[in-house]
Amino acid sequence: MEEKKRVRRSAEERILEINEKIEKFEQSLVELDDKRAEAMIAFDEKEANLRDKIQQLQLKKEDILSPKPIKRTRKSKKQKIADLVKLANKSGLKPEEIAERLGIDALI
Repeated sequence: MEEKKRVRRSAEERILEINEKIEKFEQSLVELDDKRAEAMIAFDEKEANLRDKIQQLQLKKEDILSPKPIKRTRKSKKQKIADLVKLANKSGLKPEEIAERLGIDALI
């Protein structure tokens, strides 16, 4: 049997091999940083979407909790005239004065 002798590599060869490994590891670090950046962007988008949904729900909650102004029903012509007469009476006008200002002499 032939005995194979182990070939010793020179220091320069070993350093070159180590440098190649270092470059590969540095490249994989760069790739990992890129992946991390992409993942962070995706998570930031998800976070922004969730914050928008929360804000929308808070607006809905505020709408529910704050009472809306009561819609006034429409008044008929007769009701409007009655209100005007009441206001005139409250301001101290007598019915004769109201009729006089309106130019109505036949009623009183």
